[in-house]
Amino acid sequence: MNFTRPPVLVVGAGPAGLVAALTLLQNGIPVRIIDKDPNPRIGQRGPGIWPRSFELFNFLDVPEVNELAKPVLTLRSYKHGTMEFATESLMTRHVEPTPTIPFHVPKLIGQQLLDVILRRHLGKFSCSVEMGTELRSFEQSDEGVTAVLSKSGILETFNTKWVIGADGARGIVRKQLGLTFLGETRDDIRMVMGDIRLHGVGLDRAYWHRFGTFKRGVSLRPTDEIGEDGWQFVIIDNDLDTTKVAQSEELIFEIIASAIPTEITFNKLVWVSEFRANIRMVNKFSEGRVFVAGGIVHSPTGGQGLNSSIQDAFNLGWKLALVEKGLADKSLLETYNAERLPVISEMLEMTTTILNQALKTDSMTAARTPILFMLGINYRFSDIVLDEFAIPGKPINAYGELDEEHLEAGDRAPDAPNLVQVGCGDSDVKTLFSLYRPWYHTVLVFAPSHAGAAPILGTLEAYDTSVVRSAVVLPSSAPVTSAASPADLVFVDREGYAYSAYIVEAGQTRVFVIRPDGVIGAIVRGTEGVKKYFSGIFLDV
Repeated sequence: MNFTRPPVLVVGAGPAGLVAALTLLQNGIPVRIIDKDPNPRIGQRGPGIWPRSFELFNFLDVPEVNELAKPVLTLRSYKHGTMEFATESLMTRHVEPTPTIPFHVPKLIGQQLLDVILRRHLGKFSCSVEMGTELRSFEQSDEGVTAVLSKSGILETFNTKWVIGADGARGIVRKQLGLTFLGETRDDIRMVMGDIRLHGVGLDRAYWHRFGTFKRGVSLRPTDEIGEDGWQFVIIDNDLDTTKVAQSEELIFEIIASAIPTEITFNKLVWVSEFRANIRMVNKFSEGRVFVAGGIVHSPTGGQGLNSSIQDAFNLGWKLALVEKGLADKSLLETYNAERLPVISEMLEMTTTILNQALKTDSMTAARTPILFMLGINYRFSDIVLDEFAIPGKPINAYGELDEEHLEAGDRAPDAPNLVQVGCGDSDVKTLFSLYRPWYHTVLVFAPSHAGAAPILGTLEAYDTSVVRSAVVLPSSAPVTSAASPADLVFVDREGYAYSAYIVEAGQTRVFVIRPDGVIGAIVRGTEGVKKYFSGIFLDV
């Protein structure tokens, strides 16, 4: 096979495909990314971004997502047949910011804008999405994958080493891999959703509006991304022929006008889609050299679909990069499936429970559970994490709720602000989150002094500095004076946030290995633990 071409083909240029491509490019792995649609997608689609995903975008250095996303508005529900509102409710739980959680609230950004932002970042690596290019079929061997692509009716044979299918549940990659699609299609909730431009007398754009019930009604969410008169609408009615409605601008206008008792002037229908509650997931995420990212579709409650798909891609990206660089064995890729499958399985269970409660109570209050923030997602059960302090044998709780009083390997690594850098260096790193990046492991050494950290730092000299970096975190009592250290960075935790977040006492020496995806890979006492952890990641050093 000729491998002068990019070693990875990404199929599908939605958020999951774009995150997979960007993660690989930042790791120095060339990528070819294709999408069968001739033009970039339009539409708000699923606009909710939860805190764990904002952390992911922070690690990828894509700050625009957080900067341009808008807060979730208060939902105003109205008395039947009137413009008099009956209740106002928060769609998500109010959470105060803490030093460990810099992105503490969910926000909304349309997928159309999200895609534009991510494509712009791909452009920094001279990578662009090849639109109107479809994967027709592929064959794989031990050495690579031969893909047949089609563009403007012309077929192309493309040899590559790996394929990532981010082309959705109905995509060619899942189908040709023969992955089963476990779950159910619910008939008790059908909806038409889309983007529309309209003006309604008395419709305050500071609120999300709902007319009717969760089983039969119309909701309108204002969004300036569509226009100053732009709204994302949802029509729910199980008695409607939703396929027919989705194909008729006139019917959509008619249904919205009849549901909302005020004068409405319609400008235009921008985008529309029929939606059925498909609560399904793939039975596995990979076969040989071909992977799927975002292998689920699910209920409309919880807004976890997009978020879980980009987290799939992020989990896969750093592992595939290490294997492609020849630094890790191919077996590392098996942990993508092993880590993500329990997470997605538990997620579907939870969002189904929320959907059932919403249908039963006509209320979305169940969706306020903090589990949806995704900060408690963990891989404690993974074969490649190492914790010398954890009690073994606990049940898997992959989609758990965040417990800041307890920290184990496999958990999300917390942030810590206001670190004081010691030594000369021109780094502007002042938080742990600004240190973590998707192309290297970060070894955090909490030690009472430089001398206490020295043996561990000596061990790290055996590893490739492009994929392992080190930072010593000294307690608040340590002097902020320069001292020779082989560490990449040395901090004094002047305000104690890091020691508190990582549950370390000032006199202790403890080592945390943070994976490229912001997950704690190891919590160990010293050099032997560090070596043991990396022996499960890298080929023999």
